[in-house]
Amino acid sequence: MSYPQQSGGMGTHPEIAEMRERLERTAASGGAIALEGMILLAGVYAAISPWVVHFSGAPFITVNNLIVGITVGLIGLGMTLVPERMFRLAWVVAPLGVWLIISPWVVTATHSAGAGIIANNVAVGAVTAALGLAAMGLTIGVARRAPQ
Repeated sequence: MSYPQQSGGMGTHPEIAEMRERLERTAASGGAIALEGMILLAGVYAAISPWVVHFSGAPFITVNNLIVGITVGLIGLGMTLVPERMFRLAWVVAPLGVWLIISPWVVTATHSAGAGIIANNVAVGAVTAALGLAAMGLTIGVARRAPQ
């Protein structure tokens, strides 16, 4: 048995169009543009930090920071180039920031990293998580008014 197909689908629903318009306005705001750039910079720093801080003798955390940093940087670059599509993916930045915070204890072979590695990852992870939460706040809408 076949069911009748609707030609318009959800793409023509008025609420979907309004949500897209609101998201595009949010993505084009000055705060969103600054946030995109900061996410990109946080990702680039996380990727190069093993060589800036000299993670000598810790190859696993070096590879971890490189991969997570490139991922965050690509999300930031995507948010800059195609904000109407990538703002839906902004929530991924916050868990990646949390991962950067806990990774010195999880990824290192002996489960003990040097003080410089820990301080670096906690700082860049906290900044990345905060930027991810801010990006999520832009997409969700922090303040919602009750119907009057």
